[in-house]
Amino acid sequence: MQIKFNKKFVKRLEVSSSLIRRNFENNLSIFISNKFNHLLNNHSLNGEYSGCRSINITGDWRAIFKDDGEVVVFITIGKHSQLYK
Repeated sequence: MQIKFNKKFVKRLEVSSSLIRRNFENNLSIFISNKFNHLLNNHSLNGEYSGCRSINITGDWRAIFKDDGEVVVFITIGKHSQLYK
C-alpha cells in the first residue's frame, strides 16, 4: 500500500495543533498496520465525499482519504463540523 498526501491535506495538517499532528501520526501507524482497526472507525462517506473514506483522529477531528486498493491518498483533515457542512 502506497500512501500519498495532497496539498490541501498537508496545508491543513501543518496549521493544526501539535496534538492533532501527533494523533494523526499515531493513527497513521495504526492505519498502515490495519486500516480497519476499530480504533480508527474507518467508514465510507456519502454526499460531497462520496467514494471517500474517513478515519478518526480525535473525538472531533477526521482525516478523509481515497483508497483504490493500491494507493491511499489523504485528501483533507479537519473538525467534523468543518468537513461535513
